[in-house]
Amino acid sequence: MKQNTHLKIDNSLSGEIIKLDKGYAKVELTTTDIMSADKEGLVHGGFCFGAADFSAMVAVNDPFVVLGKSEVEFLSPVRVGEVVVFEATVSKEDGRWFKVHVSGKVDEKDIFEGVFDAVVLKEHVLESTSK
Repeated sequence: MKQNTHLKIDNSLSGEIIKLDKGYAKVELTTTDIMSADKEGLVHGGFCFGAADFSAMVAVNDPFVVLGKSEVEFLSPVRVGEVVVFEATVSKEDGRWFKVHVSGKVDEKDIFEGVFDAVVLKEHVLESTSK
């Protein structure tokens, strides 16, 4: 399946798509020193959130998809050098509204769980807000 959304995203910061099917995306985030929050090598949670959000948007896979809200849990810290794999699955679709469940793991260890509510707009979000 072809990626139809977030085509200009920086994959080094948001993760690489490693699998894409209808209603499903798997994204791999290789963490680097630029993501470090401190000298111990703790990865800032915003990078994990960004990759989880990216995986949710790609699971919906529409050019005009945007995030409406999310509820997430950070279950375990991530260290620089670890690879986080996010899996996003659309669990509910109601017209233009989607509920996407996202989990993140380092190896077999759960590090992230979240529910993302996404909406597919009729036009690009920046077009709709400039009118």
